[in-house]
Amino acid sequence: MFISDDIFYVGVNDHEIDLFEGQYDVPAGMAYNSYVIMDEKIAVMDSVDKNFGEKWLTNIRKVIGTRTPDYLVVQHMEPDHSANIAAFADAFPDAKIVASNAAFNMMKKYFGTDFAERKVAVKEGDTLSLGKHELKFVAAPMVHWPEVMMTYDTLSKVFFSADAFGKFGALDIEEDWACEARRYYFGIVGKFGQQVQALLKKAAALDIKTICPLHGPVLTENLGYYLDLYNTWSSYGVETEGVLIAYTSVYGNTKQAAELLKNKLEEKGCPKVAITDLARDDMAEAVEDAFRYGKMVLATTTYNGDIFPFMREFINELLERNYQNRNVGIIENGTWAPMAAKVIRAKFEGSKDIRFAENTVTINAALDDAARSKIDQLAAELMA
Repeated sequence: MFISDDIFYVGVNDHEIDLFEGQYDVPAGMAYNSYVIMDEKIAVMDSVDKNFGEKWLTNIRKVIGTRTPDYLVVQHMEPDHSANIAAFADAFPDAKIVASNAAFNMMKKYFGTDFAERKVAVKEGDTLSLGKHELKFVAAPMVHWPEVMMTYDTLSKVFFSADAFGKFGALDIEEDWACEARRYYFGIVGKFGQQVQALLKKAAALDIKTICPLHGPVLTENLGYYLDLYNTWSSYGVETEGVLIAYTSVYGNTKQAAELLKNKLEEKGCPKVAITDLARDDMAEAVEDAFRYGKMVLATTTYNGDIFPFMREFINELLERNYQNRNVGIIENGTWAPMAAKVIRAKFEGSKDIRFAENTVTINAALDDAARSKIDQLAAELMA
């Protein structure tokens, strides 16, 4: 794959993986991206997952021919991108390794060495000349690890963005970018909105024509679309007008209430109502939708004086990612002592700008006329 006349893709697709980072379902696989810049000096941008070292080195040799790389630029030390640093060092003993000081400290932990005789430590604003290409380094701490250093090529105007602007999915499967990029962002980067905002300010000062992330496709057209989405996501803004209904249900009564609310909202003209069973549906997709829409309803049973475990897990996932600036409604169920609404409100006490609906629905075991009336009132409030 050509990125430009002298920048080449040498990454790999992984269709053997079942769970990315041990938790995210990736039915379309994953891409581990790496790039080669061919100039008077040759730079390889990042390595790949440990299972693909030989294939990656073969890809590099196909591009460089009889030449030898001068540099391996390490932007991110997460093992799916750094696992083959030592293999590269062995294969190309004259090549230098370029990274932030924080990355070299991590190399000691992963490989037992920081490659001291070959290391080139760089920081914000430093440059590296390859000949025609000059690489300018952009510090991006906590997007989403502390050592991250991104790279801007001033000649080709390519921005090598590490994990930013990445998505789930291998590159040999075509699919919409936003859905899996959103799930990737909120699952992995979502906690670090402030740091992503800082990165976007730096990116705005660069004349970027192409974005080369470490996962997902190379972005070459309509870059404003991707940048605008990242701005919305990282500022915890509302991307789509609509309501997420997230529920847990033991015997079906809370599910019935959630579905009734969905119908009521649709009857009242809600532009989008997403509903998810937290015990059965993908948790990462539920988290994604919670951040996508401006309103959310949590429907759950009281369980051991608390809330149902899957609902508790879901709320914890939101809190870990700084969930904020949203309207939240509650449907609670309890046969003898409903406690869910009280527990849910307490969990969000430390969150920023969470506005609870005035109409809380309480179900005593099963839906009755009073609960149905309250659901109608909640739907009207959410649509106001």
